[in-house]
Amino acid sequence: MANPVVHFEVVGKDAQALQGFYEDAFEWQMEEAIPNYYAMAHPGGEGGINGGIGAAMGGGAGHVTFYVEVPDLEAALSKIERLGGSTVMGPEEVPEGPSIAMFADPEGHVVGLLKADS
Repeated sequence: MANPVVHFEVVGKDAQALQGFYEDAFEWQMEEAIPNYYAMAHPGGEGGINGGIGAAMGGGAGHVTFYVEVPDLEAALSKIERLGGSTVMGPEEVPEGPSIAMFADPEGHVVGLLKADS
């Protein structure tokens, strides 16, 4: 697969409640990453991907996002814009993590990009 989905995020108003819900509903293991704010979710199982569950920045209503791995964030955003999408967030380094970006497809759905390890 050329550009696989490699991460997901579920963020909302109450990080701990969301983490507890997904942990109980699907028996996912939660690993606290930022106390009382964000946890890494480990669904396990064959073919499952890890994700993050936590609080939305600024206390917003939240959203669900999936992240697609690409070799070059700038090139991917350029191609997406040529195809009718738009950049929502340019490339940024996650502290102690990967480089990410976000775009909106032509209908406004927000999707994340994650830079592949070189």
